[in-house]
Amino acid sequence: MTISRFLYLFVFISGITLSAQENPEKFNVDFESFTLKNGLNVILHVDKSDPVVAVALTAHVGSAREKEGRTGFAHLFEHLLFLESENLGKGGLDKMSARIGGSGANGSTSRDRTNYFQTVPNDALEKMIWAEADKLGYFINTVTEPVLAKEKEVVKNEKRQRVDNAPYGHTMYVIDKNLYPEGHPYNWEVIGSLEDLQNATLQDVKDFYNRWYVPNNVTLTIAGDFDKAQAKEWVHKYFDEIPSGEEIKRQEKQPVSLEETKKLYYEDNFANLAELTMAWPTVYSYAEDSYALDLLTTYLSEGKNAPLYQSLVEDKQLTGRVSMYNYTSELAGQLMLQVTAYDGKDLDSVKAAIEETFAEFEKEGIPQKDLKRIKAGQETNFYNSISSVLGKGFQLAQYKIFANDPNYINKEVDKILAVTAEDVMRVYEKYIKDKPFVATSFVPKGQVELALENSEEAEVVEEKIVEGAEGNFDLNADVAYEKTPSSFDRSVEPPYGEKPELIEPEIWKTNLPSGLKILGISNTEVPLVKFSLEMPGGLLLENENKVGVSNLLAEIMTKGTANKTPRELEEAIELLGSDIRVNAGDEKITLSGSTLAKNYDQTIALVKEILLEPRWDEEEFKLAKQQVLSRIQQMKADPNSIASNEFRKVIYGKDNILSHNNLGTKTSVENIRLQDLKDYYSNNLSPLSASFLVVGALDQEEAVAPIKGLAANWQVKNVEIPDLPQPEMPEQSQVYFYDVPGAKQSIFRFGTPALAANDEDFYPAEVMNYRLGGGSFASQLTQELREGKGYTYGIRSGFYGDKNTGPFMISTGVRSNITGDAAKLIQDILQKYPESFNRNDLEVTKGYMIKSNARKFETLNSKLDMLSDISNYGLDNDFIKQREEMVENMTLQQIKELAEKYVDPDRMYYVIVGDAETQLEKLKDLGYGEPILLNPEEE
Repeated sequence: MTISRFLYLFVFISGITLSAQENPEKFNVDFESFTLKNGLNVILHVDKSDPVVAVALTAHVGSAREKEGRTGFAHLFEHLLFLESENLGKGGLDKMSARIGGSGANGSTSRDRTNYFQTVPNDALEKMIWAEADKLGYFINTVTEPVLAKEKEVVKNEKRQRVDNAPYGHTMYVIDKNLYPEGHPYNWEVIGSLEDLQNATLQDVKDFYNRWYVPNNVTLTIAGDFDKAQAKEWVHKYFDEIPSGEEIKRQEKQPVSLEETKKLYYEDNFANLAELTMAWPTVYSYAEDSYALDLLTTYLSEGKNAPLYQSLVEDKQLTGRVSMYNYTSELAGQLMLQVTAYDGKDLDSVKAAIEETFAEFEKEGIPQKDLKRIKAGQETNFYNSISSVLGKGFQLAQYKIFANDPNYINKEVDKILAVTAEDVMRVYEKYIKDKPFVATSFVPKGQVELALENSEEAEVVEEKIVEGAEGNFDLNADVAYEKTPSSFDRSVEPPYGEKPELIEPEIWKTNLPSGLKILGISNTEVPLVKFSLEMPGGLLLENENKVGVSNLLAEIMTKGTANKTPRELEEAIELLGSDIRVNAGDEKITLSGSTLAKNYDQTIALVKEILLEPRWDEEEFKLAKQQVLSRIQQMKADPNSIASNEFRKVIYGKDNILSHNNLGTKTSVENIRLQDLKDYYSNNLSPLSASFLVVGALDQEEAVAPIKGLAANWQVKNVEIPDLPQPEMPEQSQVYFYDVPGAKQSIFRFGTPALAANDEDFYPAEVMNYRLGGGSFASQLTQELREGKGYTYGIRSGFYGDKNTGPFMISTGVRSNITGDAAKLIQDILQKYPESFNRNDLEVTKGYMIKSNARKFETLNSKLDMLSDISNYGLDNDFIKQREEMVENMTLQQIKELAEKYVDPDRMYYVIVGDAETQLEKLKDLGYGEPILLNPEEE
């Protein structure tokens, strides 16, 4: 429930240091904590496993510290603090990140805190400390009226993307308005209202900063490979002279209660299915009851053994999924239950099924075996959540701020394991049983009859898109300001430290008699193992009249085996604290998972059973089919899904199997029978063409031994992968438009057929694209459309090939009323890029592409991805070193030639999803003729 600066979600995964690797129960994170005289909290954690360091600055301010009528300030600041500071200059940390090979400066805002974080090669630590200090003490003077006006537009675009232009986007607004009384700090959303953002003055912004962005309200965490004494010296140098602010007291806890149940409905322009959300008041973060509530929600809703799943999904077939979780914050909490019903299902029937399930739970309680399996999964999830240096740094700050004890990181597992069955029933009776709640019914337009009975219409503020409504701003205007004095010249960027040594992990390989290839990396930092069995095929081997077979096969492969019911299989996996999943893609089916190293053999035994002894359960097949059909129905109303699906069609053409989404269509999925899945399985899954990849705390012999048994019993067969016609660039560009009436944004997918991933030009083209749209805030597309114009929340470009030719694609969402202007600006950037790319661009690109390699091997997932690339594309073990050398030798002329060849705006498809009534006509100005309307006839 945080608002992030970027389009993607940030996931913390990597190596972890345990005090006793053979005994995870003795888990311990060593750290040192101290406080500067000005009140800044500092936490240091040393982890020498990789030559990287993570730096995070966490301010104890979120939307809960705002005032009504001035909401959204905390999140607005998350954006502003990346733009400029007195000593880093324009571009601020974003500009520096590109040079130093950082992961990209990122941040997020919640109700109660705002954080700023990045992982960098460890030679850049002093630079990061210098930059973070500039945010805290030498920033606010750089915020001018034009800067504020532009960033307001960016944040408003973010709100449109996340809320106004998304199915069910207003749900949390309605829930929180009715769960928390007026005046409660959780009554409004983190992102705030568009009206409040528009009304914010420069003085409002400065007052907010001066009140909350002071050392005595901030925690600095540094985690990774660094010298602790040297880091302390730098922290004192750059932070000591920043003055503390007014005293800031901890807010009192403010739990809420409801006098009566509230039921509300809303007709959602972007929803094709009715969705019920229920919310009960609960407890704040780290309260004793929070752990039992977490276990309660997991037991009731997650997996085949969950009572709500059994009732709503299997028995009554009202939905394909039930989501239930305990959402806690610093001052209060709420338990959420959410169900997206199948097409035409009345939400009263959903609510009745929920109530029946609760009544059964009251009689039965939670069985001990379920208590045990859920705890095993929660413990593993905890280790994964803090398994990168950034993850640990982030959590240390979280515990310091909200639990008032960073050492809580070493107590959390004990809290999880201490929950009893009696605790689970007690919290159910205390917070859920017969207690009032807030219920929202979000229904498709014109289907109010699906809402809960006696619901009142919810009040939702809908933005009206008005042509030319936004104000103008000039970011190039010279604005003078007085610099904040310092005892030394802070404008001098600190030097790099000693260059980090890139140590490539040792890769071992073996081939089994069945033809199965095994590649692995032994890594003993953590008692975890991650693995992946990749089997070529996927969508490539499907009949175009029955697209969706491989996806449905993947869905049911983990739904039981010949010897285990679906529930028994799930229980066996979870009791090990393991995870096994199967996914079908365009060119392969992948069976992957993770486990504690000590349970690897038992986990692979289950993998063998899943792969070689399928259950072919007719009921599970019917459920999976129904769930897929529901997803397809939902996608038809989601502008981003529509854009991606339509782009595939124009890139590959109707005769290429890759033009299809691998879920299939309503017609194709309805035509699929269980026998189709059996035929696909029998004909296309073979060890002869498969690869098993494994990374973790095992040596080669330990990793290979259980796989031998699997491969020896797996029938060998030749699998013919068809040679597809490869798409080619169009001779001239064409604009395609898909009409979503009333859309608040226009979604762009611009691009052209380009390269396969094993083409010799593929990686050089990725290097070329870094400054165009692959480098986030270092890219021209971001700088001009977001930072220069405020047209979008985010934009990126990239090459997406596999073994077959894939597209070069630009993707973004822009505010609806500048659709034509934004498309024209992208066109202009592409036309100029080959000539505008200069020597400075080349040096920045080389610096990033080479220096960022220090982060290539930090996580188990990154190591697994590296093995996948080696296996799939025939790369050498040292391909990263080879690429470094290639980048070092790239010339300006090579970049220009690659840009001219692969990003020609006059040989592209421009796919736009938006409001045709107001935007379609303007697109003729691109010069590519009459736009083609894509909206299909209903199936």
